[in-house]
Amino acid sequence: MRIFKTKWFARFARKEKIGDARLREAIDRAAKGGIDAALGGNLIKQRVARDGGGKSGGFRTIVAFRAKERSIFLYGFAKNERDNIDAEDLELLKKLAQQFLPMRAAEIERAIEEGELIEVEHDDEGEKEISQQNRGSGA
Repeated sequence: MRIFKTKWFARFARKEKIGDARLREAIDRAAKGGIDAALGGNLIKQRVARDGGGKSGGFRTIVAFRAKERSIFLYGFAKNERDNIDAEDLELLKKLAQQFLPMRAAEIERAIEEGELIEVEHDDEGEKEISQQNRGSGA
């Protein structure tokens, strides 16, 4: 499965120091059925842990999700800054999902070239670190 983030989400993740390994972990959980909340319109909400903390006090991400095919991180927020998204935001995010999920390979490559989408890297070192943290926390 290919995983992407929008330009906006990439800035958010960089500012909050959310690495690609954490994003991959959230999608891996979703792919195994561990979806935190299904929002309709191919949108899911997935929790992402804050460095040095757990998922409950971390970040909430809104992801356009098509199992076994593609996931696109659209929006994120810190749990301590916002409880949830409102209906108007949800509708906008559903429209974004409808824009991105049906894209063909050539359209995705064009979106990457134009900086609209950024592919989430596969970071073996970061994933090893998360795996070790999860073992140590009993997760």
